[in-house]
Amino acid sequence: MNTHRFSDQELAGVYRAIAERRDMRHFLPDPIDPETLTRLLNAAHQAGSVGLMQPWRFIRITDNALRGRIHELVEAERRLTATALAQRHDEFMRLKVEGIRDSAELLVVALPDQREKHVFGRRTLPEMDLASAACAIQNLWLAARAEGLGMGWVSLFDPAALAELLQMPSGSRPIAILCLGHVAEFYPKPMLELENWAVPQPLSAMVFENGWRDDS
Repeated sequence: MNTHRFSDQELAGVYRAIAERRDMRHFLPDPIDPETLTRLLNAAHQAGSVGLMQPWRFIRITDNALRGRIHELVEAERRLTATALAQRHDEFMRLKVEGIRDSAELLVVALPDQREKHVFGRRTLPEMDLASAACAIQNLWLAARAEGLGMGWVSLFDPAALAELLQMPSGSRPIAILCLGHVAEFYPKPMLELENWAVPQPLSAMVFENGWRDDS
């Protein structure tokens, strides 16, 4: 008997949060109470990190004018992305890709400067700082879903421009804009699947055994 296993009810809650997590774009204006926000940030901060470097910094955006400037950066990149998509330009421009002006909370997640000092686990894989920060974001995402809150990860921005706007130190790097808030409902499937933008691939296409499998 595995005494470390969660109860059936607890286990069901974990798997439900994973299965029902969605990248949300539509939000209600209701505020998030401070205690809940603190719980979510604590969940993010408990993520595993290579060499225990904890390479995540959270910048909470509470100034509406600054929120507007961030939205302008995202909108500029949205249009450049649409141009790069060529034949899918118009289709992409019809998608709602962010909820920056609507979400109750706006967070910018960044990697700190002087990350080169952390060698443990990064000597041959320096990108593990980014992987570790992504774990923190996923923790926050799952905790938000368990709390009944939606979160959207926005990556449409120029990192250098956002770093300058937020007066970040040289060597630091913003990696995500997170829209967090109450929602009327959660999408029944990923929004890009609902919009016929992409079709999720099955797990069987992603799992290999004893080496790479090339099905092309």
